[in-house]
Amino acid sequence: MAKTYLVTGGAGFIGSHLVEALVERGDEVIVYDNLSSGYERNLAPFRDRIRFIQADVRDEAALAKAMASVDFVFHEAALVSVFDSVERPLDNHAINLTGTLNILEAARAAGVRRLVMASTAAAYGNNPQLPKQETMRPEPASPYGAAKVASEYYLQIYAALYGVETVILRYFNVYGPRQDPGSMYSGVISKFADMLRKGATPTIFGDGLQTRDFVFVKDVVQGNLKAMDTPGVGRGEVFNIATSTETTLLHLLETMMELTGTHRDPLFKEARLGDIRFSVADISAARQHLGYEPRFDIRAGLEQLLGA
Repeated sequence: MAKTYLVTGGAGFIGSHLVEALVERGDEVIVYDNLSSGYERNLAPFRDRIRFIQADVRDEAALAKAMASVDFVFHEAALVSVFDSVERPLDNHAINLTGTLNILEAARAAGVRRLVMASTAAAYGNNPQLPKQETMRPEPASPYGAAKVASEYYLQIYAALYGVETVILRYFNVYGPRQDPGSMYSGVISKFADMLRKGATPTIFGDGLQTRDFVFVKDVVQGNLKAMDTPGVGRGEVFNIATSTETTLLHLLETMMELTGTHRDPLFKEARLGDIRFSVADISAARQHLGYEPRFDIRAGLEQLLGA
């Protein structure tokens, strides 16, 4: 008997890849998305095999109706821009914290068996300790990070008090197809790719030696499926989803230019206030407890993205 999954934010970049993987393995899938940063075109290849509900996570009645007969929930919906959260702290709170609480309540009422939530490396804030480990004290430096950390605590409480199994995944810098380069939510890779395609000059904020742990979207999907399917977890455990490899922005751009056969000297601008200098994850916990193993290094992921 097919299991039924609800994917909030399922029309978004990461969510649509997760929906696609669930459809491919034969599961029943309900996509719940208000289309504020997602697109129906992301669902087009498998639109006839899913149920789509256009609604907001702030709508308690719509959530309760959508959650009926659902077995499992992937919670991807969010206001996902750190910079946007700084400009819109009340919206950030309503969507990312109250919205998560609404989902937990609807899941509890519906008897959902497990909920996996997308959290963020922003939980670590500006703590210089590397690599980032889940046991570090959260130090969010933005409303976005603060709401995600508070949501993590809610997931742990719902597991302990109400028996809703929960797992938390802290994504690092996710990239891949369907990431909109024109959106404020998109990452540096999609912006670089768009600039190189157009023959425009890539912009680097700072000296380009800052590092990130770039993780291909298919590895993020793998992490989600393992978090949902692995027995023995579900008490609000937190896992980093990344590659455990540091990549400088300069090396990233050089690799992308090599793969596309282009060369553009970047334009360097002043570093953005609040940007983290170095970031890399310790993924030993996800390896040990979920069997997660990233399959794409930065070059392999870029080859998939760029069609090289």
